[in-house]
Amino acid sequence: MTSWTEFAAEAPHISTVFTRRHAATGNLCMLATLRKDGSPRISPLEPRIFEGELWLVGMPGTKKFADLARDPRFCLHTATVDTQVSDGDVKIFGTVRDVQDPQLQRRWAEDLFAESGFDLRGRRFEPFYAVDFTGASSVEIVDGRMEVTVWKPGQPEHVVEVSDEAEPATT
Repeated sequence: MTSWTEFAAEAPHISTVFTRRHAATGNLCMLATLRKDGSPRISPLEPRIFEGELWLVGMPGTKKFADLARDPRFCLHTATVDTQVSDGDVKIFGTVRDVQDPQLQRRWAEDLFAESGFDLRGRRFEPFYAVDFTGASSVEIVDGRMEVTVWKPGQPEHVVEVSDEAEPATT
């Protein structure tokens, strides 16, 4: 299992791009999950970094959380509004684990309220998903060229060469 803290230490470039893009969109990301029939589902989500973990928490009873309860694999993509990707974007791959710790949830809700004014204090969250990172990638335009940085747990980040003639491979 790789936490946010471990991810940020092993993939400082990608985590920096994620943090920048996450903040720029008001924390909005797009979450990809798998439906019962195996087809993909894309849903908006506002993940939060708290106490060294990335948390996927939201309205209970939604299809995206039913998907994750059935199959914990996901892809999280920073919301991109710029087709030129001038500020970069990030994809995070991983699995989730449900953390039913009332004291942790209380602290998380207090922090959310202090940061945003959104009041979920006193609520119990089911599910309360922590992310276990299995990979990540970022895309940026550097000196007019597309640069794709890729990371896997236990490996250093590395840049994938993208030729001027070809479209980049999907990461």
